[in-house]
Amino acid sequence: MHDANPTILVVDDEPFNVDILLEYLEDTGYTVETAQDGQSAWDLLEASPDEFDVVILDRMMPGLNGLQVLERIKQHPILQSVPVILQTALAAKEEILEGLQAGAYYYLTKPFDEQMLLSVLTTAVDDRRRYLRALEDSDTASRTFGLMREASFSFRTLSSARDLATMLANAFPDPRRVVIGLSELLVNAVEHGNLAITYEEKSRLREEDRWEDEVAKRLVDPAYTDREVSVHYSRNADGIRVVIKDEGDGFDWRRYVDLDPARAFDTHGRGIAMSRMISFDDIEYRGSGSEVAVWVGTADNA
Repeated sequence: MHDANPTILVVDDEPFNVDILLEYLEDTGYTVETAQDGQSAWDLLEASPDEFDVVILDRMMPGLNGLQVLERIKQHPILQSVPVILQTALAAKEEILEGLQAGAYYYLTKPFDEQMLLSVLTTAVDDRRRYLRALEDSDTASRTFGLMREASFSFRTLSSARDLATMLANAFPDPRRVVIGLSELLVNAVEHGNLAITYEEKSRLREEDRWEDEVAKRLVDPAYTDREVSVHYSRNADGIRVVIKDEGDGFDWRRYVDLDPARAFDTHGRGIAMSRMISFDDIEYRGSGSEVAVWVGTADNA
């Protein structure tokens, strides 16, 4: 587990841009390191893949450009889970989509907006820390949970969602790969499913720093207190399937299974698409969207 100060790697070939970012990050408590080009950044990342919590990466650089560095990060077994914030002067839909599909966590456009930078960075760091906590003691857990053939669970809260995501991830051959996707889908089932917090509401609540308060409020609201998320895990010789069902009214899941450039600058909303791209071999929403099944193939027949 990292120390108390998250470490941010800022990569940009323009010293002026680096100075601006360093000024914005000066009093945040983050430890900041810099790299002047893509190759230098990759050398740092490859040498110490566990050191960095977030990478703020310039897209346009001579030599190894931002997308090429991003591609290497997403192919690395340890670095692939590190959130990458891609900064660019390009704001065309095609360029944004290309970056998102390559695995960029969020986009920042130049000139930088300080509040947007800090908001996106806070979200990225929070997600990174949850992921690292989920991996603690994973080796021992995986040996135990890997014996599990079938199980059912039910829960109500966000903390239970994250705990269950950690446990279930360790029943998969590669916990690092699936823990992000499981956590996203289980949290979604609580907040967007059972508690009926819409995408637009979450955007507003996060801006006002009231999201957790609203979740706590709705958990004790009689309209939602009896709602539970049910989860069924099953494993056979071909692979592992997890079915997640909430008691909400569903949602238009088709809007979220692919990365949408129109939401590239929002501070949330990538969980489903990133789960589909990174964590699972297959993801299937059923009916109104209140039920989702994910599957990962495995050659492990033990």
